[in-house]
Amino acid sequence: MDVTAKLRDGRSRIADLHQAGSYKALFPHGNSKALHSVVLNTAGGVTGGDEFHLTAGAGAGAHLVLTTQAAERIYRAQPGEVGQVRTALSVAAGGRVDWLPQETIVFDHAALDRRLEAEVAPDGRLLIVEPLILGRMAMGEIVESGHLSDRWRIKRAGELVFADNLRLTGAMQGLMSRPAVGAGARALASLLLVAPDADFYLDRLRAVLGEAGGASLIRPGVLFARCRAVDGLVLRRHVIPAIQALSGADIPKTWML
Repeated sequence: MDVTAKLRDGRSRIADLHQAGSYKALFPHGNSKALHSVVLNTAGGVTGGDEFHLTAGAGAGAHLVLTTQAAERIYRAQPGEVGQVRTALSVAAGGRVDWLPQETIVFDHAALDRRLEAEVAPDGRLLIVEPLILGRMAMGEIVESGHLSDRWRIKRAGELVFADNLRLTGAMQGLMSRPAVGAGARALASLLLVAPDADFYLDRLRAVLGEAGGASLIRPGVLFARCRAVDGLVLRRHVIPAIQALSGADIPKTWML
């Protein structure tokens, strides 16, 4: 799926849209000057052998907010099969993209290879928040084994300014129990803000996350944080205020349904 926003008459509107396969984009009505897009996976989840590609961008001065209709589910995969998810974001001069998907829920024996790349103009603004749940506590789910590879590469004006590799493979419950990895947590979230004024949000973000996470200024204009919690509900109690603090706006309505 490809979707881009353009600025026209003071509001962000659809510039280009191409949809194929089970990825669909919905555009709820509202009074916001930003263009809001809700991504829907009609397949109901991702399993081994699946491939999903999303390309999204904001043109000069435009603001695109992307979220998902529901949590994405990564189901059990057959041996040797891996699901692939690729996301490519771009932000033109004076533009803004907020990538705010709901949680990715990983089930036992799931296998996922996920890649996110972005290109941001020097005065552009990019906010990425990716929550991850390894088995839902309320449902009694335990992820004994599986594979998760998650790689981010962010460039600003063609220069690589942020890179992050997260890899969990094998006995995932054992890995998450290690103090240096998850300390028993089942839910994680990664947050990234690339913007000329990102430096000013560091103290605010640390205050919101509290002891649940840590935030660092990687370099001028690049702010990164990761937090963890015992389950998805507790994680949301930290992630939602963090999104509001970094975006200066309410979270997408689908998060509240």
